[in-house]
Parts: sequence; C-alpha cells; structure tokens
Amino acid sequence: MSSSDSAAGQLRDAARDVFGWDELRPEQLEAMQQVMTGRDVLVVLPTGAGKSAIYQVPALLMDGPTVIVSPLLALQRDQIGALDRSAAPKAVAINSMEGTSERRDAWTAVARGDAEYLFLAPEQLAGEAVVDRLCSLRVALLVIDEAHCVSAWGHDFRPTYLRLAPVIERLGHPPVLAMTATASAPVRKDISDRLGLRDPIEIIDSFDRPNLHLSVHRFVDDGDKRHGVVGRVQELATASPGAHSGLVYTASRKDAELYADEFTQREIRAAAYHA
Repeated sequence: MSSSDSAAGQLRDAARDVFGWDELRPEQLEAMQQVMTGRDVLVVLPTGAGKSAIYQVPALLMDGPTVIVSPLLALQRDQIGALDRSAAPKAVAINSMEGTSERRDAWTAVARGDAEYLFLAPEQLAGEAVVDRLCSLRVALLVIDEAHCVSAWGHDFRPTYLRLAPVIERLGHPPVLAMTATASAPVRKDISDRLGLRDPIEIIDSFDRPNLHLSVHRFVDDGDKRHGVVGRVQELATASPGAHSGLVYTASRKDAELYADEFTQREIRAAAYHA
C-alpha cells in the first residue's frame, strides 16, 4: 500500500469514527491529503460542500493545534457547536465576546492539548501578545476561512486579512488551508500572493447546479418592467397556491414597498424589507 493510500485510509477512518461520515467527497479527500503532506492548499467549494471537514479531519491526525481564522463570530459558534456534537476533541474560541477568564481558560486548554481547535477572528492576530502565544503552541495547521476577504472588496470589510502573511511567517509557516466559496482566477492569485502561500495546490469544485435556472427578460420601459415582475409573481402564485416562496430584489426602499403593496393587493402574501 502506498503512503497516499495509507493516508486516505486514515482520513476515512477518522471521518467515520469521530464524525460519523461514511464517505468523503473526492475534493474533500484530495484537499485533506495535501494538507497532511504539509502543502499549502487553496480550496474553492460551494457553500454546503463540506469545507469545514477539510480541516476538522486532518486535525485529528496532526501533532499540534489547528488554528481557524474566521471573520464571523456566529460562524465560529456554529462550527464549535458542530464539533461539540461529534466525538472530536474540544474546540475553543478567543474573541471579543469572551470574557477574560474564558480567554484564559481557552489558552490553557490549547496549551495543555485539551483543545485541538482554536478559533480566532482576524483582528485577534493584529495583537503581538496573541501571535506570541500562538508561536509557543507550535501550530500544526492554519486555516483561513472566507479567504476571499484577502482580495477585492473583502479587505475593505476586514482589513486585518491583509496582515495575515507576516503572522504566517512568524508561526514558521505551518501548512495553510485557505478556503472560500467563491474566487475567480484573479482572486485566487491574489489570495495566494497576499497570504504568501508556497506553491499552493488549488482544489476547485464545479458550481453547476442542475436544479437552478437563470434567465433574463429585457424591458425598455420602467412601467413594463414593473408589470412584468408583478405578472410573473402572480402567475407562480396562481399556478401553485402556497407552494412558492421567493425574493424580489429592488434597487431602493421605495421600490421594495411598492412591489409589496402590489402583491398584497393581489392577495399574495408579501412584506417589504430593506437592510
């Protein structure tokens, strides 16, 4: 048996025994195997394709903690909750929502090896004290979630993503797993360059979804467009009462309210929402 076959077997066994997953998708397994060899990996998989599994399973077989940089605290909580519901080792978070004692306990758990997964917001890595503590932990795998934030508009949203490359080097450049649900070729190059990834393996899955349909109806006149939108919604509602729900995106609050009123007058349940 080759070393790659042996690693694949170990990963499948861990996925089944710890998480209850009988099968791993080919792209998941490939990414996991590359991580296990110490390669930097850039993964672009659609939402729901199981990106989290790509770090969760190898972490069980690597010597040292896995650090996950994630920009959304709600997402961190969801991932920690999923790990807690499995037979995986403990997961902890260090962020602005945690109290001083909670952060101290989290650091202690990771240092003792009681916690395998450590979740951090990118802003946490802007502090020298946090990076110093990470350096002492001998991080086995560094995961950059929502990696598109390194590129395009993302670094305006979370500018601290641009400071990750020096942190990676200070940690001794452990294997880096950068993950996102969307990244064009220029964005993938930008992610690789700005994170300082070393000859990364790119694993990209198809975004084709046979159950989704995209079409365009052109209108020159604004009144015709409004009539077309309302007519189409009414057509769907009449064809299958109660079976359809959907969203109509508009450019303004005024339009959102106008369409909601139009639908309501036609006895179609609707509400206007503007962020």
